[in-house]
Amino acid sequence: MSTENKPGPVRPEWPLFEVFVRGKRGLNHVHVGSLHAPDDEMALHNARNLYTRRNEGVSIWVVLAEHITASSPDEKDPFFEPSGDKVYRHPTFYPIPEDVPHI
Repeated sequence: MSTENKPGPVRPEWPLFEVFVRGKRGLNHVHVGSLHAPDDEMALHNARNLYTRRNEGVSIWVVLAEHITASSPDEKDPFFEPSGDKVYRHPTFYPIPEDVPHI
């Protein structure tokens, strides 16, 4: 009897973590992918091994996916509409000096 098609032992599913990496030249952490791990520490180590194999990063965040709340792209217009009438938030009313980075 072949054991090829037999299911393996039932294991609890490890939680899903979202991984964010800040690159050497970047200012912000950028979402680079997801992974499953049994705990935070293992998720951090696995993220390092998986997403920074070529020393691309200087900082890694791992966040349980269940702790992330996000807006829906389908609700973009009603969700972001309130900021449309606050033109003072946009840098169009004053000059930005050339030597001011990252604006």
